[in-house]
Amino acid sequence: MTPQILNKCCAVVLATSLLTATVVGQNKSSRPPIAVPDSFRGSDSSTPSDQSSLGDSKWFEVFKDEELQKLVRAAIVQNYDVRLAVARINAARANVGLARSDQFPQIVGSLDATSSRGSSNGQFGPTGGGRTRTIGNVFLNLLSFELDVWGRKRQQTKAARAELRASEEDRKAVLTTVVGDVAAGYFSLLELDSELDIAKRTLVTREESLRLIKLRQQNGLSTALDVRQAEELVYQASKTIPDTERLIGQTENQLSFLTGANPGSITRGQPLDKQETLPTVPTGLPSSLLERRPDIRAAEENLAARNALVSVAKKAFFPSISLTGLLGFQSDQLSSLFTGPSRAWTFVPQITQPIFTGGRLKSNLKFAKADQEFAVVQYQQTIQNAFREVSDALIQYRKIREVRTQQELLVATLQDRSRLAHLRYEGGVDTLLNALDSDRELFNAEVDLTAAKRDELLSLVQLYKALGGGWQ
Repeated sequence: MTPQILNKCCAVVLATSLLTATVVGQNKSSRPPIAVPDSFRGSDSSTPSDQSSLGDSKWFEVFKDEELQKLVRAAIVQNYDVRLAVARINAARANVGLARSDQFPQIVGSLDATSSRGSSNGQFGPTGGGRTRTIGNVFLNLLSFELDVWGRKRQQTKAARAELRASEEDRKAVLTTVVGDVAAGYFSLLELDSELDIAKRTLVTREESLRLIKLRQQNGLSTALDVRQAEELVYQASKTIPDTERLIGQTENQLSFLTGANPGSITRGQPLDKQETLPTVPTGLPSSLLERRPDIRAAEENLAARNALVSVAKKAFFPSISLTGLLGFQSDQLSSLFTGPSRAWTFVPQITQPIFTGGRLKSNLKFAKADQEFAVVQYQQTIQNAFREVSDALIQYRKIREVRTQQELLVATLQDRSRLAHLRYEGGVDTLLNALDSDRELFNAEVDLTAAKRDELLSLVQLYKALGGGWQ
């Protein structure tokens, strides 16, 4: 076979392979059917349903505290989960390169020289008379690859690319979680600061009340029981302070870990009651959630990869066509290695058809289809879970705002009651027990109000995360 004929054969086979692979690659699976609701349960029915979504907002447009923004920026760069997700992306990108390389010919050069000296007294008589011979080989492997006639290797590359896109969406999902965790930890820290401030202010007030009651006891206006009751409230307030300080230290350590730093103090910005909250929370259409949430898009890409692997398993039943071509020089004398008579070439087309594999190919196809079914169910489950999370977050956000409003009214009422109760006691009209009870209830109500304000901010964080925000 002359080199001209060889070139023509290779061109025809390669053209056929590319055409067939293109036709095979045009089959694209569609999304599984999903029942998408018209609106989110728990959304405000008074607002139009086609409005923009909170999930489309960038995280620094939702969380406007400057110190919180610094923490989030540090976490985006240094958080260990984010860095692990980036490493997984790099591994998936390398896997795409490995899968894609099988679609191209492999060219390898080889060079070797062998020197030998035969023995004149060998078993089979003289073998060269003791003369030393050197044999040289220089070959270039011009053609060594399997023709992708059925598109099997192309489908493998398609699966690898889908897995790469899934890993990129996983990184965005990790970012969403990290941003939400940092914001939630920061708001919890501010709530603990407020609780500590309430405890310290209450302790000062109760110590002053105890001092006055002791003076009244000395003048015969109070009893020892009144003193013990006042001391009880003082000890309750003083006990709360170290426990709250413990929680503050642990929350600061958690935030330090989220930002990839060693345990240390966290700088605060605006206090809890000064944090901005959105008057209205737009949710957008449920159909847009499918395109916004990274975990849904990751599940979709994972399904696309499983579909491609099913195609790969099917094409394993077809014959495989491989080509091998060598071009080089071979001579038993190095001096004549690169001369015309030493030129040598080989072209070996080969067709391999599986005949009996002990059920391996069928089992491999069944495994790929089962993996595909698993990906379909996982995709549908991810979407339904996303709808549930958004609905839960909407209900929680609306109801907690109502709780916070009522708690503010309760605190205002108890503040006035405590003031009146102490005035009545000092005027000798009422007992100390009523004054101390009102003081105790006021303290608990103020702590509950702080927790309600924190929960309102945390519900906003949860809703923003459920709507697929935080990775932009």
